[in-house]
Parts: sequence; structure tokens; C-alpha cells
Amino acid sequence: MAVTLTIVVTTLLCFLSTASCGRVIVGAKTEISDARTNREVQELGKFAVEEYNYKQGLNNGGGGEALKFVEVVEAQQQVVSGMKYYLNISATDRSGIHRMFTSVVVVKPWLQYKKLLHFEPLSTTHQLQHTSTM
Repeated sequence: MAVTLTIVVTTLLCFLSTASCGRVIVGAKTEISDARTNREVQELGKFAVEEYNYKQGLNNGGGGEALKFVEVVEAQQQVVSGMKYYLNISATDRSGIHRMFTSVVVVKPWLQYKKLLHFEPLSTTHQLQHTSTM
């Protein structure tokens, strides 16, 4: 029993010391610096666009302009009951017009759960800043 308690306390102390060094702090948003090359982040961006298209009825010939995922250009993560991702996504519509969107996706891997919480165009000012850096 004492050995188990020691292991639990040691693990907890290691976690707390890691969090205080600025890696991942529970509840705080942290920048994902390699968002453009991070495979998981890019897959989440693609998922967000596909879910948006599905919810808008754009994948089944229901009219409208389906979006095509290009890439996630910026991302942040936040530890919640799972992981919440804040994504800035580049996508094109059917006419090839490049647009920027903001999205929030929650992932709970132990439940095999992924949900799109938010998806909308970024402001015009923000879009101009990103298209000039691409």
C-alpha cells in the first residue's frame, strides 16, 4: 500500500512540475507551434471542414458551396475533459476562392470521441493577414 501511494504521489508531482514549466497547463490554451506540419492537427482541420459540409448539407448535392480543406495554419490546444483544439483553417469553395475559418474541435481519445463545436469564417481583416503570409 505504501509503495502504491508513493508511486501515485511521485507521478502527481512529476505532472505538476511539468505543467508549471509551461508545457501543458490544465485549462490554459497553448500554441501548437508546428501546426502546419503536425499530422494530428491537419487531420482535425480536415475533420472540421468535412463536418461543417455535412451539417450544412453540402456533401450530398443539397446545393451550396462545399468547402475543400487546404490546411490548418494556426492552432492552439486546451486541456479540458479531453483536449479542445482551436484551429484557423484555410479552405477553398467550389469556385476556388480561398477563405479562412475558425474552428473548435473537442477530442476524447479514450472514448473515440471527436466533435465539432464551432466553425465560421474569420473576420475579413484576419483573412487578409493570413493570405498575405501564405
